[in-house]
Amino acid sequence: MTVACFTALDPQTYRAHALHDLQRNWPETNCYVDLWIELLATLGCDPAAGLGFTVTQDFEGDQFTFFKFPLEDLATLFGVRVQELAIYDRVEAHAAEQLRRGRLVLVEVDSFYLPDTRGTSYRTTHGKTTIAINRLDSAARSLQYFHNAGYFELGGADFDGLFRQDATAHPELLFPYVEFVKIETREPSRSYKKEAVAIFAKHLQGLPKENPLRVYRTAFALQFAQLIDRPMEFFHLYAFNTLRQCGANFELLGDHLAWLETHDEAGLTRAIGDCRDIASGAKSMQFQLARAVSRKRTGEFDAAIERLAESYDRVMSVLRGRYT
Repeated sequence: MTVACFTALDPQTYRAHALHDLQRNWPETNCYVDLWIELLATLGCDPAAGLGFTVTQDFEGDQFTFFKFPLEDLATLFGVRVQELAIYDRVEAHAAEQLRRGRLVLVEVDSFYLPDTRGTSYRTTHGKTTIAINRLDSAARSLQYFHNAGYFELGGADFDGLFRQDATAHPELLFPYVEFVKIETREPSRSYKKEAVAIFAKHLQGLPKENPLRVYRTAFALQFAQLIDRPMEFFHLYAFNTLRQCGANFELLGDHLAWLETHDEAGLTRAIGDCRDIASGAKSMQFQLARAVSRKRTGEFDAAIERLAESYDRVMSVLRGRYT
């Protein structure tokens, strides 16, 4: 028996939200934020209204903050409440029960079994990622799911691997982390401005104490020396957790400021431009760094990072003056 939350969705005709347009500097950000962009759009909400949390990104010593929609922001703005789903039976059995109740199910899975990752991790490497199950038919061993910037379908052996049908042969395996989404009925056209501005002002109170890009510049010299001695596979992991997270975060912050500006929040044009400069600058540096690492050659990146840091200072100067 098939159960589904949104019954009209079709992987063949699904179109990604504009925040995932391929012309952007960072069409994809990280699995959790990309997932929620598509979920919110499917709910009829504007995901750009909820991106104020991106202003708090910091450099954490070995990586930039893996930014995620705070659950309280999702509840306040969009009326969606996310709760952990306790797993004590088969994951697909719990998922089917929640789908019958009209709730999406978010599951941490192994990308090895996700056909939408063909060309990267599908059937080649194992990696943790999050999907949102929307349609499930356990008897037919098939499901449809949101992942990254799209909506996809899988079945057969991929279904068996995803839900670990051979788990009895591996009792040491832990249950995955699973959440479910309770969706309140709200008008898609409702204004989020009042709540969004209040949430944004609150996030501004949690800014890093130091410019995170200058902190990164200090750490980068040692990190670069380590990159030269590691294979390119390690570089891709490094770049995802540093330059991509930074660049994608600030591209989305620019989108949030642009959304505020279209809702009568004047004076943000310069900050929007600086956010986009950080996004494009991080992308350029990633390409340059990849060439340097692949050729095992040193490079000079200090000035490039400093330019990003100066853009950050200008963004925060505008926002502090406007909202604090």
